Amino acid sequence: MTGERPVSSSDPALHAEEAESRPRRHWQPIGPLLPERLRRQRRPRLWQEIAFILLSYWVYSLIRNAVPTHETPAQEHARSVLDVEKFLHIDIEHALNNFVDAAHWGGWHWLANVSDYYYAVMHFIIVIAVLVWVYVRHPLNYRSVRTALYAANGLAAIGFWFYPLAPPRLMNSEVFIDTVVKYHTWGSWGSGDVAKVSNQFAAMPSLHIGWSLWAGVTLFMLSRKWWLRTLGLAYPCATFFVIIGTANHFVLDAVGGVVVLALGFFIQRVLTGRPAYTPGAEFVAVPGAGDASVEARAVRHGGAPGSDAPDDDVVIRLPAESKAAPDPPPDPQSGRRSGPPPSHPPG
Repeated sequence: MTGERPVSSSDPALHAEEAESRPRRHWQPIGPLLPERLRRQRRPRLWQEIAFILLSYWVYSLIRNAVPTHETPAQEHARSVLDVEKFLHIDIEHALNNFVDAAHWGGWHWLANVSDYYYAVMHFIIVIAVLVWVYVRHPLNYRSVRTALYAANGLAAIGFWFYPLAPPRLMNSEVFIDTVVKYHTWGSWGSGDVAKVSNQFAAMPSLHIGWSLWAGVTLFMLSRKWWLRTLGLAYPCATFFVIIGTANHFVLDAVGGVVVLALGFFIQRVLTGRPAYTPGAEFVAVPGAGDASVEARAVRHGGAPGSDAPDDDVVIRLPAESKAAPDPPPDPQSGRRSGPPPSHPPG
């Protein structure tokens, strides 16, 4: 017996130490550019985050709707995009648009109605729901995934400004079925009063694809429930069907949405110096109370595989490394140092 306490394989301190000593293999070209206090993996204050989201979306909406609505270049760009798709044999817009319009049950064109309302509201509902889910269940990933989303939005706004693009349903040189107008969908970007305050030529890139892919990847990477991960994979696929079937976007618009989201994650990586979905623990030693201990902070992933118990911070108080006591002064008469005799192992 050595007298040492056996260490359990589930001991958080052991996992924190392993995370600290594990070699970093992430490719990091530049950065991190943000100061350390802005890179901490912690849940932000709720009121600050709500204010930040509302302000950011307000600024994004101003930029999006302030884009010059030049119809002539928007129509020319739409013609060019469709010509490129025909050259690449990926021009599936007419086929899907006709399929959505033709599906009906009696006199109810159910697929067109469902697709129109899906296009109008689902991207807001799902993105907000996923943001809340990450904030509550995976708070240490929240800042990173939110930063990637906002970076993608900023890049998309630049695309709207410099490349106005008419959606298929508004093309003058092609015949597409505008399901929003034909079936009187309320609340969509192309209906009634909403169309008057929204920029109809902000189609490249498709943020419906960018947002849905962000939500799907986030659910797949962070959830431990197989059915939720499956829904995460299915959601951007359904969104792609809807944006093409309702003639609101071209296939290349969807490609643009994927590109801006990938760049958003790249910007997040450069700013923070770590992947958005960093697994395991971030182990940071900080001074403890007095000289008797230090504190180590690690991530404990809640729940067993298949559950979605929230992650939380584990503060582990570890004994400080003890300093060796100084040797006692030598005895003035014997010349030997006082103190207990050195111990020798038996045998």
